[in-house]
Amino acid sequence: MGFLIRVFANALAILAAAYILPGIEVSGGVALLAAGLVGPSGEVVGIERDPRSIARARDRVAKAGLRNVEFVQSDVFEIPESKPFDAAVGRFILMWVHDPVSVLRSVSRLVRPGGTVAFQEPYWVPVLAHLAPLPLWSATASLILETFRRSGANPELGSALYRTFQKAGLPEPSLRLEMALGKDTDFAQWFGDIVRTLQPQIEQFGLHLEALGDLETLQARLQVEVEASSTVASWPAYVGAWSRKPVEESRANKCD
Repeated sequence: MGFLIRVFANALAILAAAYILPGIEVSGGVALLAAGLVGPSGEVVGIERDPRSIARARDRVAKAGLRNVEFVQSDVFEIPESKPFDAAVGRFILMWVHDPVSVLRSVSRLVRPGGTVAFQEPYWVPVLAHLAPLPLWSATASLILETFRRSGANPELGSALYRTFQKAGLPEPSLRLEMALGKDTDFAQWFGDIVRTLQPQIEQFGLHLEALGDLETLQARLQVEVEASSTVASWPAYVGAWSRKPVEESRANKCD
């Protein structure tokens, strides 16, 4: 789900919200965080094609009592234009599209000159390298990665964000790589949950799911393996990129 953010009181504060709010994406989760950061004078508009995701997100926002968040069901190329937004934020969106440059260009046109465009996308190369000493973790991560690829996604899109921003006509972006490490049980739970979620696709593509053993015990066995090792596990790595949309020359001259 992508977000457009209009901030009336504190446009600069949105940079922290735009780039990459912490945590794994769940329906409405980023919207809740962004809404809290922009405050009641700001507006958050979530863009999503899947009506089920919108329904879940609206339910979460309603339970949180927020009135500055709305959701629009739309394709990224058909977002209705309105008063320009101060920021456009996307998490794990570009990895699923055939032409990420066109998507980024389309979204950025809705942002005012001087506004922020920020996206976060996955980068699995360091994850696989780090997990190599842990056979079960390595096999699990490799299976997830291959399933994403065969589903048509680009799970390494994070490493291409720099040139994607430039090709979309945006200024050179600032970049940040985040890759949490540790032995916390949340790491094993995430990998186990993702495999179970992807199980229909894994079987459809004829991948070797049996190499992971019983999925009901996968999380526990992942945890046992890392606890017995002299290393730590890895959360998926994410690259965040953010840039400010160029100020039109005419507006710049007026400011002078």
